[in-house]
Amino acid sequence: MALAVGSKAPDFKLTTIGANGPEYVTLGTGQKTVLLFVPMAFTGVCTKELCEISGGLNEFTALNARVLAISGDNPFAQKAWAEKENITVTLLSDYDHSVAKAYDVAYESFLPEKNLGQAGVAKRSAFVIDASGVIQYAESHDSPGTIPDFAAIKAKLAGI
Repeated sequence: MALAVGSKAPDFKLTTIGANGPEYVTLGTGQKTVLLFVPMAFTGVCTKELCEISGGLNEFTALNARVLAISGDNPFAQKAWAEKENITVTLLSDYDHSVAKAYDVAYESFLPEKNLGQAGVAKRSAFVIDASGVIQYAESHDSPGTIPDFAAIKAKLAGI
């Protein structure tokens, strides 16, 4: 069960690859944030979701929100994925799955029926966090093929 609306969002310090190489990004406070968890880079549904968000990033900017996407992939794999697919959302590496666990969106065993069975992989999830760091919207899916309700996310952003 993902962290509930009204909870304080756990802060984090994760790596992304910026213009000058690896750099840290924190959740912090002071701005609205859409936090997306995706299971794995280079997979069909994750690519579709983040390409669609990248194409509509200005809609989130117009709502004074930044969008951050988290997966357990290393930051260099994320960079290669972003370059290949033209993903412009900031990708953050939760390589040890600690942030997915903190937000209570980590699988105990990801796709064991497909012989993956990896523990800690993030469930496809979305959180809207207000400028004070409080979760205003939370959505998490056991099925990795279910994309978050972005219309509801934008409506929540417009209301905070």
